[in-house]
Formats: sequence, structure tokens, C-alpha cells
Amino acid sequence: MDARQLKIEAARAALAHVGDGVRLGIGTGSTAEEFVRLLAERVRDGLACVGVPTSERTAALCRELGVPLAALDEMPELDLTVDGADEIDPALSLIKGGGGALLREKIVAAASARMIVIADRSKLVETLGRFPLPIEVNRFGLEATRRAIVKASARLGLNVVPTLRMTDGEPFVTDGGHFILDASFGRIPDTRALSDALHAIPGVVEHGLFLGLADLAIVAGNAGVETISAIR
Repeated sequence: MDARQLKIEAARAALAHVGDGVRLGIGTGSTAEEFVRLLAERVRDGLACVGVPTSERTAALCRELGVPLAALDEMPELDLTVDGADEIDPALSLIKGGGGALLREKIVAAASARMIVIADRSKLVETLGRFPLPIEVNRFGLEATRRAIVKASARLGLNVVPTLRMTDGEPFVTDGGHFILDASFGRIPDTRALSDALHAIPGVVEHGLFLGLADLAIVAGNAGVETISAIR
């Protein structure tokens, strides 16, 4: 199967966890979009659900396909979030934010009773860090924040040169109006320590380490679909 078909199979397996009346957080990215397309088919067949999208891009697709939506302020407690990931380790710690929606994705995931991650097997890693970690930052004081990230990382024995994410020659701007610095660590031995260090920097709005949020990973490969439960 090609990469898109693997994403579709993972999304299809996740849809089996979506019951009637569910309050559903809906993720962002190419795998989440396949989930939205399958969800829309179920909605047309009579499934009753309300979704909270994690980005304007996801919201637009849901409206186009007829998936009912609500704002998180209207429905602040969710039953389930289904979202993709850029990396997944054996404890179901994640790197997310390749699509630039990490802040809203984390808020929605934290408001959910359960989170299911859907991906193809290429996203499985032994240690997080191969994928550059997205760090959402305030525009004000960008260089000061970048230098603080470098110093905080160095104290943990990590060498990194954060780069400003660009699109069409201009800085990428998130739905929240912030910039993203992508930090290529290569390997992050202590994700909790790095998470705490980044959160302590005033200019950091949020980062793409999702720790203790995912309950289940549904991963598709050429040999089939595998379900991995979190070990707490």
C-alpha cells in the first residue's frame, strides 16, 4: 500500500471508536484529513456527533464535507480526540506540530477524556527527536527567545540551532498569530526535562512534545493495522 492508503486504513480503524453522540476533537494534517473524509461518510449515513477542529484548515474541510462543528468554548469537555503525529515512541509520547497547529491540538487533546493517534508505521521511533520539534513562539522578542531555547537545551546536553519556519519566503504564522521555530535535536533522551525547560521560557507559547496525552495509537503498515496502548 502507498502512504496515503496506509493513512486511510489507520483512520478507518480509529473510526470504529467513534460512537453515536460523541463529542469529538478533530486533528490537523494529512492523516487527520483522511479521518475527516471517512467521518463525513458516517455522518451522511446517520452518525450523530459534534466535532471541535484543531485548526482553521480542518474546520474548512469539515464544513465542506458536512461534519457538524462546535467551538471548544461551547463544548469544553470532549469524549475523544483523533489526531495524527509526526513521531510516536513506545510510551506513546509524541512530536506533533509539523502542520503548524500544535497549540490548538494540545488544548483540544487536554480537554478530551481520550486521545487516539493515527499514523503509518514510519512515524514509530524508539526515541523522539528525529523529526524537528516545532516550538510555537511569540513574535515579540523572537531572537531573545531563540537564544533562550539554545541555552536551555545546552543545559540538558542538547545541541540545537532553531530555525524559523518559512512559507513562500515569509515566516509561517499559526492560527494563533505566532511564529514557529523548528528545533532538530536528533535525539531527546529526557522529553519531560526538555518540556519543562521550554515551558519556562517566557517567549515560548507551546511546543510539540505531547506527553501523557495519547491513550491509543493506531498504526497502519503493509502487514496490517496495529493498535498500541499507552503504558502509564
